[in-house]
Amino acid sequence: MFPLPDPMREALAAAIEAADDGEVPVGAVITRGGKIIARAANAPRRLNDPTAHAEILAIRAAALVLDRDRLDGCDLWVTLEPCAMCAGAIAHARIDRVYYGADDPKGGAIAHGPRFFTQPTCHHHPEIYPHIGERDSADLLRTFFAARR
Repeated sequence: MFPLPDPMREALAAAIEAADDGEVPVGAVITRGGKIIARAANAPRRLNDPTAHAEILAIRAAALVLDRDRLDGCDLWVTLEPCAMCAGAIAHARIDRVYYGADDPKGGAIAHGPRFFTQPTCHHHPEIYPHIGERDSADLLRTFFAARR
């Protein structure tokens, strides 16, 4: 077993913070040149904003840090396979690579559902690296939802 890369460990820490706030435990980190430039936790309930997914919040934060709308040269690390909304934002931001933890057969849009980046209408196709920290990410989600059933 290989140690988890620092950005995914940081995304998992953000996911734990989301769970502590009663949010679905998803965390995201954006790196550039191997350095973390943005970090976010899921916050739709806390912010009363259905678009406040961890990925969207991290993209917004990174765009502010870089003072531009395109995040080419950046990588996104997220604990759960992004949904269609987040995949669209990833494409528009021109993120180079997406590393994600757990698959999301119901709501995911990269390996499941619409497989967003394989569509001919998608104008940007990042490199995809699934299952990084998959067990830790899936365990967080299972524990969170088991406590609510």
